[in-house]
Amino acid sequence: MKARIVHESSARLRLRLARPLSVREADLMQAWLSRESGAESVTVHERTGCVIFTYAPGGRERCLAALGRFSFAAAEGSVALPGQSLREINAAFAEKLVRKLIFKAAGTLFLPIPLRRVRAVCKMLPFMRRGLGCLWRRRMKVELLDAISIGVSAFRGDLGTAGSVMFLLELGELLEEWTHKKSVAGLAESLSLNVNRVWLRGESGDELVPIAQIRPGDRVVIRAGGLIPVDGVVCAGEAAVNQASLTGESIPVVKRPGGAVYAGTVVEEGECVIEVRQGLGESRYDRIVEMIERSEKLKSASEAKAASLADRLVPWTFAGSLLSLALTRNVQRAVSVLMVDFSCALKLAMPLAVLSAMREAGREHITVKGGKFLEAVAMADTIVFDKTGTLTHACPRVAKIIPFNGKDEPEMLRLAACLEEHFPHSMANAVVEEARRRGLRHEERHAKVEYLVAHGIASSVDGEQVRIGSAHFIFEDERCVIPEGERDKFEALPAEYSQLYLAIDGVLSAVLCISDPLREEAKEALSALRALGVANAVMLTGDSPRTATAIAAQLGVDDFRAGVLPADKAEYVASLRREGHTVLMVGDGINDSPALSEADAGIAISDGAAIAREIADITIAADSLWELVRLRALAMALMRRIRNNYRFVIGFNTALIALGVAGILQPAASAMLHNLSTLAVSLHSMGRLTERD
Repeated sequence: MKARIVHESSARLRLRLARPLSVREADLMQAWLSRESGAESVTVHERTGCVIFTYAPGGRERCLAALGRFSFAAAEGSVALPGQSLREINAAFAEKLVRKLIFKAAGTLFLPIPLRRVRAVCKMLPFMRRGLGCLWRRRMKVELLDAISIGVSAFRGDLGTAGSVMFLLELGELLEEWTHKKSVAGLAESLSLNVNRVWLRGESGDELVPIAQIRPGDRVVIRAGGLIPVDGVVCAGEAAVNQASLTGESIPVVKRPGGAVYAGTVVEEGECVIEVRQGLGESRYDRIVEMIERSEKLKSASEAKAASLADRLVPWTFAGSLLSLALTRNVQRAVSVLMVDFSCALKLAMPLAVLSAMREAGREHITVKGGKFLEAVAMADTIVFDKTGTLTHACPRVAKIIPFNGKDEPEMLRLAACLEEHFPHSMANAVVEEARRRGLRHEERHAKVEYLVAHGIASSVDGEQVRIGSAHFIFEDERCVIPEGERDKFEALPAEYSQLYLAIDGVLSAVLCISDPLREEAKEALSALRALGVANAVMLTGDSPRTATAIAAQLGVDDFRAGVLPADKAEYVASLRREGHTVLMVGDGINDSPALSEADAGIAISDGAAIAREIADITIAADSLWELVRLRALAMALMRRIRNNYRFVIGFNTALIALGVAGILQPAASAMLHNLSTLAVSLHSMGRLTERD
């Protein structure tokens, strides 16, 4: 793609293309360049054909090289766009706004008075129909206030005032629609599935391809633990699919050939081949929009309170108008009061503030599934952490292998890797990686592998019963024993490591010491959370009490529990909630899923188990626990904004009512100021809640 540089400054570059772009071309170019250029930000303006890069030191040449390589044909094959982009929404709004203003000006300047009156009467009909509908349903809502104010003005022969009021109401509806759609679309972009490649089944076998190449009719293979990236129908295989994130079902649903599956759900067990039925981006976008607009789970208590308060205030506005009429005998003053209602600003500004907070969280690589969870984060006084992969790095290493019962160290590592290679847990990965590092081959020798979540693995190897897992699994569930004369050796196991216990035919044969170092920022992040009002920090782990005690001392947590099972974690979280605490649970594994569901808000680490991410209410990136601190600060800023919105809306609209009663404001002026205040508080709600670092 050819372009010329029109302006350049430190870390910023502006280029102009040879021609303007369409909306879709601009979206394609911006998405492709954002991914390929390595720039901190990329902006493409379709009308002027300008591309603006903001880049880190040394990134100039990479940005220019990416623009030089760009082609629309390549972008079409590698970039998936949502069904409707922010750019399209803004363009459609601008077109509607300009058309409405032109029609209003043309009608006022050029239409004869008789035609203007006919036009005003025709425009009144929808307003009157909605008002009569409220009367028929015996509901006193804002539509009834609008119909009465317009009808009274028309009955008095003041069609000019009625027309102005209708124009302002239509303009307000257009602005509300735009602000809501803009927020929803921005949130939809932040809730992408982040699946880059999928297994495509073709005539020559399975091929790993970019997800952007998937088209309706293609067949995609999804295996156990995999996230389904597209909507489709199962055409082969059988799988248990966790649909909790979409339908709220707590039990996985078995999907057989002919069964429909949906993007964003997880295959827990089995394997299936899916025939794609919708284009990439469409189903995900549509589902997110539906989730945002219809799901009760998204509504926080503050949003519900705002909607309820708005409806309760409508009768008071109506009563104020009647009182004004009774006291002043002035119809115009009564109509001025009717033009002011609290519901528009309250019902629009609160959801917009929540949507904006969710979008801002998305920019920080934090995915929030609903406003109620942000409210829980702001109100939480207790945060519970899983240890492995959450407070520690998700890539532990084998530090020592201590053989027992006369076994050979390399052989025990080979045997452990043979069993653990089937299960993508962080400790299993450490065992497999250590065997690879030592050059030990661990080809299949076992007859059958059985995995018990949070316990261990049972198998049969060369006729011997082999077990590997936690101390609870080996010594309590399986009742394995320590070899005679090696009790002292067992008691001397280093406490600073996590241990995997390997037993053969009921006798301990080796202990694998796993080094899982703490995240460097963990202690400071906990201190920052306490500074933001979190009173209690608790660590839960399946490790031995000795290991848990050592880790807890390094972190400085308020409490910890060792040797806990998934059910124990969930019960502990439930007990805290019964005591009146608002609890956040942070975890990354399959075994954390029950506790994540039990908490007021479950927070998953993005590179953890797919099931945990889908069950969790919030997902943070695995890079740093500082994202928890940013999430808490963002949630608290959201609650402050909501409280400020309440004060402004109630105060400003009460002042308008008072001015209307006093006869200072005319009906058209009241409607204009009311709509402008609604727009102002809505735009304020869409602004950033926290400052960038």
